[in-house]
Amino acid sequence: MIPEELKKELHARVATAITPREAAVDVMKELQRHYGWLTDEAVHEAAELLALSPLQVEELATFYEMIYRRPVGKRVLHVCDSISCWAVGYETLMAHLGKRLGVEPGGTTADGMFTLLPCACLGLCGDGPAMMVGETLYGKVTPEIADEILAKERQGL
Repeated sequence: MIPEELKKELHARVATAITPREAAVDVMKELQRHYGWLTDEAVHEAAELLALSPLQVEELATFYEMIYRRPVGKRVLHVCDSISCWAVGYETLMAHLGKRLGVEPGGTTADGMFTLLPCACLGLCGDGPAMMVGETLYGKVTPEIADEILAKERQGL
């Protein structure tokens, strides 16, 4: 169950939107931030807040790859697999991260710290390969830079 303060804040956001659907991603991201991922309970809560059916929220949630419908690590590593990043080292970077973390793409480390996910374009096409951790974008990521990012993220939590 979401705290009353968060519920009021989300109601206010929905009220300022032109249509409730316009606020859907924002609501889902806030509920995801609260729960760690968009749980079934959160889908129902979002539906109630948005005056949509749970199925409509589910359809939206599964469309956006940064809305997680299953548990993820404390930090999600999105590695861009667009053609621009692929051409300049995506596969090498993803293989390095997978080996370093001991997981396959889509997997979460045993300690629950990191989930490794390929994703569509991150918008850094001229600075590939790119990755995003939380809300932070990184460009021209080499295996060495990736190791520095992982160390920094481990220290930050």
